[in-house]
Amino acid sequence: MIKMMVNLKTATAELTAGNNTPAHNGFEEILQRALSLKELGLLDKAVAEYENLLKTDCPPSKIIPGMMDCLLKTQSPSKIIRKIDKVVHGLRLSALRIAQIHFVLGLENERRGHEDLALDMYRAASEADPKNKKIKEKIIRIVSKLYSGSRYDYLLRKKMVTPDQLRTALSLSKKTKQSVEYLLIEQFNIPKIEVGESLSLYYKCPFRSFDPKTAVPVELIGNLKKSFLLHDSWVPMSWGKNGVEILIDDPGDLRKTGQIRGLTKTTRIIFSVGIREDIEKYVFHFFDGKTESSAKDMITELDMIPDIDFEEEDDDLLEAEEDLLNEESSQVVRLVDQVIINAYRKNASDIHIEPSPETRKTGIRFRLDGVCQEYAQVPEHMARGILSRLKIMAGIDIAERRLPQDGKIKFRRKGVKPFELRLATIPTAGGREDAVLRVLASAGAMAFSDMGLNERNMKVMERILDQPYGMILVVGPTGSGKTTTLHSALGRINNPGIKIWTAEDPVEITQIGLRQVEAKPKIGLDFARIMRSFLRADPDVIMIGEMRDFETASIGIEASLTGHLVFSTLHTNSAPETVTRLLDMGLNPLNFSDSLLGVLAQRLLRRLCPKCKKKYHPSREEFDEIISEYGREAFKITQIEYTPDLTLYRPWKCDACSGTGYKGRMGIHELLEGTPEIKALIKKKSTSEQILKISAGQGMATLKQDGIVKAFLGLTDMDEVRRVCIN
Repeated sequence: MIKMMVNLKTATAELTAGNNTPAHNGFEEILQRALSLKELGLLDKAVAEYENLLKTDCPPSKIIPGMMDCLLKTQSPSKIIRKIDKVVHGLRLSALRIAQIHFVLGLENERRGHEDLALDMYRAASEADPKNKKIKEKIIRIVSKLYSGSRYDYLLRKKMVTPDQLRTALSLSKKTKQSVEYLLIEQFNIPKIEVGESLSLYYKCPFRSFDPKTAVPVELIGNLKKSFLLHDSWVPMSWGKNGVEILIDDPGDLRKTGQIRGLTKTTRIIFSVGIREDIEKYVFHFFDGKTESSAKDMITELDMIPDIDFEEEDDDLLEAEEDLLNEESSQVVRLVDQVIINAYRKNASDIHIEPSPETRKTGIRFRLDGVCQEYAQVPEHMARGILSRLKIMAGIDIAERRLPQDGKIKFRRKGVKPFELRLATIPTAGGREDAVLRVLASAGAMAFSDMGLNERNMKVMERILDQPYGMILVVGPTGSGKTTTLHSALGRINNPGIKIWTAEDPVEITQIGLRQVEAKPKIGLDFARIMRSFLRADPDVIMIGEMRDFETASIGIEASLTGHLVFSTLHTNSAPETVTRLLDMGLNPLNFSDSLLGVLAQRLLRRLCPKCKKKYHPSREEFDEIISEYGREAFKITQIEYTPDLTLYRPWKCDACSGTGYKGRMGIHELLEGTPEIKALIKKKSTSEQILKISAGQGMATLKQDGIVKAFLGLTDMDEVRRVCIN
């Protein structure tokens, strides 16, 4: 016992090393109060003091043991963990502080003989502080201690299955040719997630269940036979910067794993474990879904990105390396293709290629869900070859490195649906160039009901979309989903009875029934010229990509006043500001007010991952801060009150969201309706503040207000709302 307590202090000290946060002067006094109350037997009051200590910088090793001693008098260890976890997540603590608390909870439970609970706490600590080696060593040690005997140890320790049931399942397995795991799930009603956890703990690798939405890795299965994979019960799943992921029923089978290493031709293999029946489903899904053409022509050898040599180059050798790795080098060609395909499969919107003379590396980043994330770093000597390769693909001058250039790439590879990329190159310091690729993945229009509009905004939009003529504007910064919203609105009214013309730059979304024209400013085919042509082409509805200038805006207003429904976009921060921006352009306020049906401002924010988001009860201070941001008087309309059951959510980490806590994006909206009162203000050239005041009285919610409501619905978190909304 004494040795365990010494280990507790030592391990906690090692975990918290490097934490230079200054201590609060008052925590020693609170700690003494807690200890005194504990000795007097006033356990509830002592626990309250320990909870107060969690808000300070008092080391968790001084808080958790005493707190658990008090709570163990009345509660089980698992309930104590849930209680402490709830308290911790109700406080706005740093990830490091959360990791420290969970780690000490793990040490305490291990000391008291509750290894299963200790493992859960160590894992929670590792999620909060993934780079901490001490925590990972603890997890490995305790897993080896608990689950080293059988792949079903976890189920036996949790008393979900008995040895007799396992023997029965094994006997049935031999008769029915089904796996023991499948029979445990189907015949003995053991949850699949628990069976997967047992396999994951035993083999020390992730468990993977069948998902019919998984993309077909055509380039990996091109040279493999369906019957061979079914017989050996393994299948390649995907490849990325860390290597090839292989799903197998027994990662401990050396014959299979050795054979896999020989067939995949790469040194980087990541094994996942699955039940045999799921692996068979994947094999049928992949081979039934792949294209008839072999993928040999795409990547003849699986030369993965991590296999590139990352050692520092000598300056004398750099030029020679650049000459060898030019745009025609097979390694450069494969690397560029792999980066583009991976970005497409991850639904990245942009690819950033950034050579750095400081690090002597070329960074590659993807923009996922609106935020840049590092994908890989390749040696500096490959940068020129990568840039030249991209320029050749885009059909621009590879010799010009002093001026910015832009072009378009039509990407066609076997096994991947054709798509386009827009390339922009920019000269940077040191004679280098950056490249940015915008992925223009073709897609159909989103259903109007899936736009995420609140009830008021949905009713107003449906009402103005039913009007025979007028102007509807969608506004926001670049990348805020304006084009998606316009096409969604057009999809709602699109039918054979009306003629719809669109002018776009570029055409990203296609719909049957729309006549779409792509602007080409280089030859003089700009939005204004296209608009004039549309008016002679018998339109009912016109969509113009953007009102960039006075001429385009005035033609749009003219069209809306002569019996056409006109849609367009503008780069403004809010709906009321859009009105003043167009008036400042010089538009006639009388014509503009008569034509306006509505202005929809929007932003995209990241959606919390539904698999790992964590709910918590906000403190009174946090709730008051949110009310202040929303507006105290306006917040009363939401009918949200501070109660013990009030919950908000925060991001966490899991494999489904790649450890970011977010999965996908959603819109927040601000809809200004062109009511008679608003039209009267436009005619008077009123300020945006006056327009906002009247529109708010008519029920309009601002972008931030809409985001706050969606945070209370558990769709996102307040940090994300604050990230995309200005005050």
